[in-house]
Amino acid sequence: MNSIIKKAALALGMVAFAQVGHAAGDATAGQTKAAACAACHGADGNSPAPTFPKIAGLGEKYLLKQLHDIKSGERKVPEMTGQLDNMSDQDMADIAAYFAAQNIQISGSEAFSVMLNNGDNVDGLALGRKIFRAGNPSSGVPACMGCHSPTGQGNAPAGYPRLSGQYAQYVEKQLKAFREGARNNDGDTRVMRSVAKQLSDAEIKAVANYVAGLTE
Repeated sequence: MNSIIKKAALALGMVAFAQVGHAAGDATAGQTKAAACAACHGADGNSPAPTFPKIAGLGEKYLLKQLHDIKSGERKVPEMTGQLDNMSDQDMADIAAYFAAQNIQISGSEAFSVMLNNGDNVDGLALGRKIFRAGNPSSGVPACMGCHSPTGQGNAPAGYPRLSGQYAQYVEKQLKAFREGARNNDGDTRVMRSVAKQLSDAEIKAVANYVAGLTE
């Protein structure tokens, strides 16, 4: 766990350094430019369907990095193919600033049970809360709140996204993508890939459902 946290700290320095050259975003200008995103993500960044993620309030630095990574091909998102080709760095900075300033609508959690690898059925919300707040020391999984904050609001200056309120389906999909290596834009430190690799399907489903309803 300490090793992962140390790597995360190093990553913060590299992310901060990488962002220095980017233009400052203008949220007012971004509102007009973000019209192209509304069909999938909603006019205010609250996607109407779990097929697409909510991007309201995710944090300007995180959003800008994702836009650059998707445009460059570092992050593969088939649905976004070609969407950013004609956008300048300033356009993306403005869009990131706009969506970061919006309020996310909490999706909500559902009561359910999950089966662990040993065959036991446990309360899904309780397991999700445990993983988020305490991790799983036996498998080396650190507490999610260490980077994403106790309330799940993330750490905007550091570039760690908000998780609270996000669709459980999307969080589950991303954790599995990190685990399988299909998503690898967490930098050379491989923080998310290292964490997700230690999570079981049951743990991923549980923590994704938990953060969907996490509030302040």
